[in-house]
Amino acid sequence: MNKPRPPWLVQRVPANQNMQDVQRLMDKLVLNTVCQSACCPNIGECYGARTATFLILGGNCTRRCRFCAVPKGIPEKPDPQEPGKVACAVAKLGLRHAVVTSVTRDDLPDGGAGYFVECIERIREVSPHTSVEVLVPDFNGNAESVFRVLTAKPEVFNHNVETVPRLYSRVRPGADYQRSIKVLQMSAQTGVMTKSGLMVGLGESEDEVVAVFRDLAEAGVRALTIGQYLSPSVNHLPVDEYIHPDQFKRYDQLARLEGFQYVAAGPLVRSSYHAANFVKGLNAR
Repeated sequence: MNKPRPPWLVQRVPANQNMQDVQRLMDKLVLNTVCQSACCPNIGECYGARTATFLILGGNCTRRCRFCAVPKGIPEKPDPQEPGKVACAVAKLGLRHAVVTSVTRDDLPDGGAGYFVECIERIREVSPHTSVEVLVPDFNGNAESVFRVLTAKPEVFNHNVETVPRLYSRVRPGADYQRSIKVLQMSAQTGVMTKSGLMVGLGESEDEVVAVFRDLAEAGVRALTIGQYLSPSVNHLPVDEYIHPDQFKRYDQLARLEGFQYVAAGPLVRSSYHAANFVKGLNAR
């Protein structure tokens, strides 16, 4: 059973025209967003700012991670029109930075890599000044799939390790910590800005979190997000601890000591939260 949320995690979802417009656009184009599918606490803020993180390759995930609200089950047949629909939404919303993620598709030979490539290409056709960030699954460690996405030259290649190695079997059955590190290393070796993220509050220790920082830094990851795990329902893992904002400040400092160029750490931080500001900051250097 989850503990009552502390005041710093209480979010109000504002009702405004932008939020309604974004939802109508996604409904019209029959597109999924991780904002909605994963029950993101920042959906009001992001939709209200006319932005969203696109969730491609259907709405059902082939893995059964115990922290994630994205539906699990038999995956849908990929929609060949989906990359064009994503590009259309990017243009209509006027996004200067687009984030594209997906459910995990272990049923597909390339894990869905080709669809990521098509999304990048179609976005650039209709909105050439928009930077693209891909938040990819681990593709079962298939190097060919990883490099296929990288050859499309996204501005940011993102893959989340999610938690510390000790908790993988409980939190991410079907995933493998070292496999995720290798995927990130493949990206970093090509020179693409490589990003990762993890959740805290699942029972990890500070020492374990710092060890993950070191592993990521050694792999070449240069951007990091750290946020509070929030249990989506009683059927998901319960929250072990609500991490105080002061501890997030400490994690921010500890991560920067490991050499990360960009760190976003806070209770409501998520992988793509304020992602456009991150890219803007990189371009300003």
